[in-house]
Amino acid sequence: MHKDELLELHNQMVIIMEYFREQDGINSSLFDPYDELSVSPDDVHKSKSEHKHAVFVLGNALATAMSEDEFSSAGRIGKRMQELADDAERKL
Repeated sequence: MHKDELLELHNQMVIIMEYFREQDGINSSLFDPYDELSVSPDDVHKSKSEHKHAVFVLGNALATAMSEDEFSSAGRIGKRMQELADDAERKL
């Protein structure tokens, strides 16, 4: 994936995150790990690796917000996103 495509994906995921933050019953602290990264889609000067890590961390948070439990489809996706985020973080 090219960096511009990754930035677009990152941007779309942030839009979804903002939607979830507005919903009742969604714990907004799920998105704290993403917020702590301080990497937004607008940070074009950040490396592709930093954006990739942010996308995986955000993907984990979104999947967790959608999951009923760790064994649901979204729960399994969240677990895989966490594994990918950990791998991406080691490569930073």
